[in-house]
Amino acid sequence: MPTVTVQGKKFTCDKGANLRKILLKHKIALHNGNSTIINCRGIGSCGTCAVEIIGEVNQPNWKDKARRSLPPHSLKQNRRLACQTQVLGDIEVIKYDGFWGQGEIRNKE
Repeated sequence: MPTVTVQGKKFTCDKGANLRKILLKHKIALHNGNSTIINCRGIGSCGTCAVEIIGEVNQPNWKDKARRSLPPHSLKQNRRLACQTQVLGDIEVIKYDGFWGQGEIRNKE
């Protein structure tokens, strides 16, 4: 079972588990500010669940790439949409500031 490390917490999940669902299950504040209320609930259209991931996950699908190609995101940033990401091995998840998680300052909460 892969280990997910985020904001000083560690937990395991099934291989292939959806990262958004895993983070919410473990009460990790996935969204920033009002995006907690205003988000697409996991269909990959809003981009508010963007996080940096170090470790083994699936390749980005078309929804992930399409949304991250639009401002305020950029495909040059090392981010992924948690709602479109499957955990395949041990990973570290890093959250950033900004409504869409597009900022440069790491969130500690």
